[in-house]
Amino acid sequence: MAEKTHPLALARAARGLTGVDLARGIRAAAARRGLRSGVDKQRVRKWEVGGVTPDGESQRYIAEVLGVPATEVDPKAWPDWVPDAGVIPLGPASTVPALREALRASVDRSRRTVLTAISSAALISLASTWAAIEPWAQAAEHAQGKVLGEELVTLLEETSSRLTTLVTQERQHTAPLLDAHLATVTDLISGGRYSRPLGLRLHALAASLSQTIAWHRFDHGLHSEASQFWIAGLHSAHAGHDRDMGAALLGDLAYQASWRSDPKTAARILERALAHTHHPAAQSLLQLRLARALAAQGERRATMRALGAAEHLLGAASGEPVPAWCSWLSEADLAVDSGQALLDLGETRRAHELIREGQALLPPSRDKTRGVFLTYQAMSYLDLGEPERAAAAAIHSLDLAQRIGAPRCLELVRGLLPRFEATYPKVEGVPALLAKATA
Repeated sequence: MAEKTHPLALARAARGLTGVDLARGIRAAAARRGLRSGVDKQRVRKWEVGGVTPDGESQRYIAEVLGVPATEVDPKAWPDWVPDAGVIPLGPASTVPALREALRASVDRSRRTVLTAISSAALISLASTWAAIEPWAQAAEHAQGKVLGEELVTLLEETSSRLTTLVTQERQHTAPLLDAHLATVTDLISGGRYSRPLGLRLHALAASLSQTIAWHRFDHGLHSEASQFWIAGLHSAHAGHDRDMGAALLGDLAYQASWRSDPKTAARILERALAHTHHPAAQSLLQLRLARALAAQGERRATMRALGAAEHLLGAASGEPVPAWCSWLSEADLAVDSGQALLDLGETRRAHELIREGQALLPPSRDKTRGVFLTYQAMSYLDLGEPERAAAAAIHSLDLAQRIGAPRCLELVRGLLPRFEATYPKVEGVPALLAKATA
């Protein structure tokens, strides 16, 4: 296997390790057990280039250096257990490396060919690890570096909040500022001295910023970068003992999997996320996404069960405030996503009714969501054989997307164009839609 494509070479490079660094780490792992290892860079090269399989003991040392739990190591499955490049395993000191990996990937986009190699198996494994382990004790406290004051953290929290709550058409201009804020927070987590309460706030801020940045990348079709930021946010949330936020980030990775036509992976991630979600609103959102993933696989009974759970949980009483990341969830979202699930199951007329009801309930402040919903409406009109109405909804979505800068809406509409061109090229409204979409 070529040096640049061997899983071990990719995994160590993603962690900034040279062959010399890996060999040194393996020798140190052996020494901690009172043993000696003769691994050097030449031995590492034989593993990565020469096709030589390291013995079981060396594989356990490799796992330790890479931060892989010992339970994940199967010497007979070498190198399949080695994590994908960029998927840093959850661990007591994994937050800063994960954040830096996401930021580095964003700066150097030439690395995207490597980052797109993140597999469904790796994402499911990450979700399984998150579901199986408790947050690390004292992970959100740091006793070295310059002392951080509460005023600085408060300033970063307030500024970040303002950036993420701007109206949609303004938020498209804030990406560099959000990146800079996350880089600053990462440096503070890594190099500052802070108490546990302040550490929890820093980790919560890192998770929130990572999530916001990930959605921006996702909306612009930068999927590998989006997944890196969602993964980084998961590490931050876990270190900050925020199970609901961790579930949210897994839910976002699942949404991306569904978007990329992999509903099976989406469902498996969501099942693990739901295992440790506490707030009813958070559970409702994840159940709604699970319903969409199940419907895409044609699993009607399971879909209806998930939709029923989402409806029951939405607005259910709780002694805690609704997490900010799902505070937007409303009856409008429930109606439209339920309709889209039914559309996937072939129940077109009821689906259309729900999508139309959801559109009417959506507040004016959520234009980007409205643009996505309009494409769903256009799709349902096409399924009903009403191309004029479908074209009108698609044009409305395009107008919104162009005004607020929402490439994801544009992508959705363009995905419908072949249906218009093949069946209704001369129907009223369709020529105008085709011209606008290709302009």
